[in-house]
Amino acid sequence: MQSISNTSRYTIVILFLIVGFVSLLGIQRSQAQGSAHIIQFSGIIIGGEDSEPVGGAHIYVPKAGRGTTTNPYGFFALPVMVGDSLLISAVGYKKQYYKVPLKYEKGFSVVIELLTDTTMLPVVEVYPYPTEELFKEAFLALNLPDEKAQAAMRKNLNQQLMQEMALNAGPSGSESFRYYSNQQSNMMYNRNFAPTLQFLNPFAWANFIKQVKRGDFKKKK
Repeated sequence: MQSISNTSRYTIVILFLIVGFVSLLGIQRSQAQGSAHIIQFSGIIIGGEDSEPVGGAHIYVPKAGRGTTTNPYGFFALPVMVGDSLLISAVGYKKQYYKVPLKYEKGFSVVIELLTDTTMLPVVEVYPYPTEELFKEAFLALNLPDEKAQAAMRKNLNQQLMQEMALNAGPSGSESFRYYSNQQSNMMYNRNFAPTLQFLNPFAWANFIKQVKRGDFKKKK
């Protein structure tokens, strides 16, 4: 019985050693395989109609909780695991997901194009006054720069004043020309006759009487 128990004890020890050795090999192999899955992922982010580099874009690995941003030329470099899903985002562009392929062992580079994200904002009306009533009051009380000129124009275009100016105005240019033409015509017509005195002209007296009756010689106020 003693020999059997010793044999069993040796067997159990050997089994434990074998299991431990196999486990150690498995851990080392998995660590070696895990280190082989880390690759260098780099590339350039472009966007817009002209495919210009997008600076300041974010490349983030949600599963690992790490990421990086592109430089002003749109370039980035980031260590990732094979099969990782990346989230690329930038202001003014739509978010995009990218999955690292499984076939690469050391690293690779890509060019990722982002689509423009156009957001239509509602119309915002800005007023310098809190209420519409205050705005109307301020608008009606507003003094325009040419208010004095407007007041002078309204005064000069007053209907009553314009009528008084028309009554006090002298002969117009056409009337003066007509009077001068008549004088010249009479002079040419009577050039061969002795000059007549208007004091003895009955037609002149008749015209004078009509002017007196009309009040043409009254002093105008």
